[in-house]
Amino acid sequence: MEIIFVKEPAEKSRCVQEVLLDLPEWFGLPESTQEYIEKSKEFPLWCVKKEEEYLGFISLSSTSEDTAEIYCMGVKKEAHHQGIGKQLFHTAEEYAKKQYKFLQVKTVDEGLYPQYDQTIRFYKSLGFSKLEVFPYLWDEWNPCLVLVKKLAV
Repeated sequence: MEIIFVKEPAEKSRCVQEVLLDLPEWFGLPESTQEYIEKSKEFPLWCVKKEEEYLGFISLSSTSEDTAEIYCMGVKKEAHHQGIGKQLFHTAEEYAKKQYKFLQVKTVDEGLYPQYDQTIRFYKSLGFSKLEVFPYLWDEWNPCLVLVKKLAV
């Protein structure tokens, strides 16, 4: 198993698509999933591969000169709880530390869906803190929680 920095847009799309299609509990809206697949071509992206299978990925976007955002991240269900997500995060974090002061991530607010509560626990375990909830940024059944982390300089 290895983490690779992917440069080729077509490979970025293949990786993101393969992983997200395995995660309908998190990425079940076809239009949104397709947007993640397409937009991920534009951003720095790392994939975990085991032989020829993609197991997970993380991509970063820039939201300001001081802040990067985890644009999208996913790990196939079969590979959950094996440290892959943490390895991907730490790889992207090291990259972000070279040019940003903060990392942020958006997810669905707590208490609505068990899978997103699991996501929030994961990000908190990495040192993220709640910043704010935007009740209608996405839609009223998916209030957006913004989590932030200060990057060590």
